[in-house]
Amino acid sequence: MRDLSIIPTAMATEAARLRLFQLVSPALPVGAFSYSEGLEVLVQRGALSDAAAVEVWLQAELQRGAVAVEAAALQPLQRALATADRAAATALDGWLLAQREAAELRAQQRQMGQSLLQLLADLGWPLPPVLAAAGLAWPAAFAWAAHCLELDSPAVEEAYVYGWVANQLSAAVRLVPLGPTQAQRLQLQLAELIAERAAALAVADPHSLWSGGVGAGLAQLQHAELYSRLFRS
Repeated sequence: MRDLSIIPTAMATEAARLRLFQLVSPALPVGAFSYSEGLEVLVQRGALSDAAAVEVWLQAELQRGAVAVEAAALQPLQRALATADRAAATALDGWLLAQREAAELRAQQRQMGQSLLQLLADLGWPLPPVLAAAGLAWPAAFAWAAHCLELDSPAVEEAYVYGWVANQLSAAVRLVPLGPTQAQRLQLQLAELIAERAAALAVADPHSLWSGGVGAGLAQLQHAELYSRLFRS
C-alpha cells in the first residue's frame, strides 16, 4: 500500500524545485541578457576566441571570481533580510558592491537587484518597510527571493552560479561567436564544478574569501571605453 503520509512532503519538495527553476529562468524580467560583465572587451581584444578559451575563463571565475564571494554571502544576506536587520543587510550589500571595481558593474548589480525586488513586491513579497528604501543590489535581491520562495541551501548557491554561467554563455554566443550547441556543451561540462563550488560556498564565510578576478575587473573597467558595443557592461 502506498504511504500517503509522504505525499505532502514530496509535493512541497517538487514545488520548491519548480520555484527554483523560475528564479533561474531566462524569462525572469531583470535584464540580465543585456550585460556581458567584461566579456565583450575580452572578445574584442582576442583573448576569448573559441569555446576552449571561454571554458577556461568561466572555470577561473567560478573558482576565484567575485561571483563566488557573492554566492557565499547569500545565506548571511537571507538571514539578515528575514529578520529585517537593516544594518547587517546593507553592510553586506555594500561590501559586495565594493568588490565590483567598474561603475558599470555596480550599476548592473543595482538595476538587476531593483528589478527583481520590484517583481517580488508585485508577486506579493515586498521587502520589510525598514529595508524598502535600502537600494539593495542583485545578491541581496536573490537572497530575498530565495527566502520568499522557501528555497534551501545549497540549491540557492547552485542556482546563483548556474544563472551567472548561463548569462555569460548567452553573451558568448553573440560575441565569440559561440554556437548554441557549443554553449550547451560547456554548460554541461561545467555542471560538476558548479555543484562542487556551490556546496563549498554554502558553508563558507564570505569575509574569509577573496576575489582574484583582476583580469575580469580590468575588462569590466575598459568596457566603458569601447568605441562600439552590444552590451551594457
